Amino acid sequence: MKFVAQRVLRAALSVGDVPVSEIGCGLVVYFGVKAGDTERQAEKCMQKLAALRVFADEEGKMNRSVREAGGEILFVSQFTLYGDCSRGNRPSFTEAARPELAERLYDYAATYLAELGIPVKRGVFGADMRIEQVNAGPVTMIYEV
Repeated sequence: MKFVAQRVLRAALSVGDVPVSEIGCGLVVYFGVKAGDTERQAEKCMQKLAALRVFADEEGKMNRSVREAGGEILFVSQFTLYGDCSRGNRPSFTEAARPELAERLYDYAATYLAELGIPVKRGVFGADMRIEQVNAGPVTMIYEV
């Protein structure tokens, strides 16, 4: 299980021309599930995400979590995080979880994260999404369990 979190001033997600989710200051989180991942790993991942200190305190130091900063999370499923580009030029996605497991764990992780007290907006699992984001920093964190 892996996530890539990017600090943003704002972000918007749509499917085709239909707006789906929008956040102000917070994190856009791309979430990938690997074959064999579990709910326990999702919990660990979301605990780490909720606690990441990537927002500035009153002294300008990255010392606040998204919750402490009053931010939101745009939570996006992305199986391509498990794309292997080490051989040839076409990525292999054999490590990525099957859609049934990935969707279940994506939903579980988003719900768990919301239960930690952070406003969570979601993408649409399996859809061809368009995401516009204004990065802040930029600050990008990658975590894998």
